[in-house]
Amino acid sequence: MAAVARTLSTCIFCKIIKGEIPSFKLIETETSFISYSFLDIGPLSKGHALIIPKDHAAKLHELPDEYLTDVMPIAKKIATAQGLENYNILQNNGRIAHQVVDHVHFHVIPKPDASDKEGLVIGWPAKSDVVDEVKKYHQELLGKL
Repeated sequence: MAAVARTLSTCIFCKIIKGEIPSFKLIETETSFISYSFLDIGPLSKGHALIIPKDHAAKLHELPDEYLTDVMPIAKKIATAQGLENYNILQNNGRIAHQVVDHVHFHVIPKPDASDKEGLVIGWPAKSDVVDEVKKYHQELLGKL
């Protein structure tokens, strides 16, 4: 059984969960303490949805694991219900990582066509010639896991 969910009275997502702000609700998990999902009212494309854990945590690493158990199954249900072939699942942590609302949330963003006009538009500035750095960091990270 999960601990009592934390809420923040000034958080827009906490207000949506409590019904203080209306939303276009899609799925609320059966246990009613884990997740809530709804359509984004500022979508990047038609069907853009959000999944929010019902525990208030600003960043993913601050969220108790039990609040993550149904996020991906809900994302899958939303993508399947829309018949999506191409879509992004996005989760940001911190302002410089493009997080706007300080409550953990996941986006399901349909990508209806190959144009950059709808859906998520991202660059991927991959580094090259860094295998030795990756090898060294791998060993360091393994020691912390």
